[in-house]
Amino acid sequence: MCTVCGCATAAIEGDKSRAEAPGHAGARSDDHDHHHHHHDHDAHHFPDQHDHHHAEDGSVHCGKRIAGVHVPGMSRERIIQVEKDILSKNDGYAAENRAFFVQNGIFALNIVSSPGSGKTSLLVRAIRELRDRVVINVIEGDQQTSNDAARIREAGARAIQINTGKGCHLDAHMVGHARQDLAPEPGSILLIENVGNLVCPAAFDLGEAHKVVVLSVTEGEDKPLKYPDIFAASDLMILNKSDLLPHLDFNVGLCIANALRVNPRLRTLVVSARSGQGMESFCAWLEASAATLARRAKVA
Repeated sequence: MCTVCGCATAAIEGDKSRAEAPGHAGARSDDHDHHHHHHDHDAHHFPDQHDHHHAEDGSVHCGKRIAGVHVPGMSRERIIQVEKDILSKNDGYAAENRAFFVQNGIFALNIVSSPGSGKTSLLVRAIRELRDRVVINVIEGDQQTSNDAARIREAGARAIQINTGKGCHLDAHMVGHARQDLAPEPGSILLIENVGNLVCPAAFDLGEAHKVVVLSVTEGEDKPLKYPDIFAASDLMILNKSDLLPHLDFNVGLCIANALRVNPRLRTLVVSARSGQGMESFCAWLEASAATLARRAKVA
């Protein structure tokens, strides 16, 4: 994770009317801006100041010890304690979010990937295919702009944008404020598109039912081995951009095998958000999972 990372201030869109899809009624009038202070730290990585060791193959490993970074003026023990405090506080907010989602039968997913994997295109395609059968809302996370939230609204779903600024991931506190503003309907699906990053989001529970990691076939079969934490934390891997496979030297079987080495319980779907190939399986999983959770909420 981003040990005592550089995440600073996050801003959530204050105009709730902008969360509405075109033609969607029900915008509220109590508009206000949220500015949330995530864990402030001045230092991140200082390449000339951290402990490391050299492997036999010549690789330099900086993250094998108890912290992996130095922060001027802070001992390793203090760094670890700060990190534990951050995660503990986040887990408390995540528990609040999860309780809200479960009580209201809201099926929440944390969608994670590297930048450019096609997360937003995947969500847009799913929204268009499911919008007549189930209500879908979206929380969008990016460092800057509301471009992706605008795309989601054009597809027919309500969306709210979180801009993390220097932050490299969403946290449960941000998501808690966003879901309060978005007010997702009971029995709906909430898709949380995290900031494009395969490292830091792995450590931060948002209160979701599942993490879904999206991997583009343009990224290489060894990505699960290079970034194991995010694949170990996920329940579903979506191999996106399958329409490009005829033009690439990409081994789907090897990629899945590598992912299973990291996480033997990881399920994989091969899809193309552009062509629609494989999307029926993803949409069926979304719809069935949401229906199951909604039924449980009614029984409870």
